[in-house]
Amino acid sequence: MMPSLDIPRDRSNASLIRYDRFRQGKTVAETKTAQMTPETIWMLAVRDQRDKQAFSHLFDHFAPRLKGFVMRGGTSAGQAEEIVQDVMLTVWRKAALFDPERAQVSAWIYQITRNRQIDVARKENRPIPEELRDASECEEDASQIVGVEQEAAQLREALNNLTTDQRAVIEQAYLGELSHSEISKSTGLPLGTIKSRIRLGLNRLRQELKGLR
Repeated sequence: MMPSLDIPRDRSNASLIRYDRFRQGKTVAETKTAQMTPETIWMLAVRDQRDKQAFSHLFDHFAPRLKGFVMRGGTSAGQAEEIVQDVMLTVWRKAALFDPERAQVSAWIYQITRNRQIDVARKENRPIPEELRDASECEEDASQIVGVEQEAAQLREALNNLTTDQRAVIEQAYLGELSHSEISKSTGLPLGTIKSRIRLGLNRLRQELKGLR
């Protein structure tokens, strides 16, 4: 918990102005942090504090995505893993270069990946895949992934805002792909109760997710 701040005893205009600016500055900083994605928070922790746990989170999040991204260019699974390992090591070593004002974490890491793929192709005297020649295509792919991940994060947040009962039946119906009757049988709840909870939960989700449209 942040310590409470007392207003300075000196009530002169100058003191009050300085105090207001200080509080406004904190509010802006806190707002920016609240708006950051988990990936950005982890990346900044790596950059500013050399936080190994934050890097572990980054690795777990991006490694499988990067492997799939690299393999779509025709790279074998084994070589793709080597490239991903090298990319993430570069992320750790060059974290100081990351600037959230210039690029999102995903776009920055995917650009490093693209550059590494080009280096590998040149060392092996292979032609550079056409999709790697155009940086805009790589960035567009990364941006699409960022968009999907942001929508997924919003969906998770919306689900968490439901009541426990509503979230449970919706997850069983749409993630577990169970019918209403199967949910009723597994929970022991009346079919009418299941339908009511799903209807109320979906209405709440629609309200929460309006911004995605």
